[in-house]
Amino acid sequence: MSKITLQTDWKEGMRFETEINGHKLIIDAGEDNGGTNQGPRPKQLMLAALAGCTGMDVVGILKKMRVDFTDFSIEIEANQTEEHPKHYDAMKVIYKFKGNNLDMEKLQKAVSLSEERYCGVSAVYKKAMPVTFEVRIE
Repeated sequence: MSKITLQTDWKEGMRFETEINGHKLIIDAGEDNGGTNQGPRPKQLMLAALAGCTGMDVVGILKKMRVDFTDFSIEIEANQTEEHPKHYDAMKVIYKFKGNNLDMEKLQKAVSLSEERYCGVSAVYKKAMPVTFEVRIE
């Protein structure tokens, strides 16, 4: 088991700065919540982390399968509760592919491998809420 440490520093107002893999990231609230809208909100970063994690898996798996796609995007629909602490209680990951003669079976296999075996972000989220997925060829 390895230990990962990340430090986040308060700058002013609701703005924080963190450094991840040598890249600075600003996290802030919107003006309606005392921030200055200089960076993304923390909960939306959870969605981006899931999309990035599973997306990298899927691209790597499809390259090994020699599946040639021209475009790939991931949309995440998250259900946020109304009561505090507001949190996500369900997520749906929609994988959208474009290309010629795409094999749906291979696309679904790559997505399943990511969702069930490789994506650590998905594994953690599945312990807290239902996470479903859908594959689309557009």
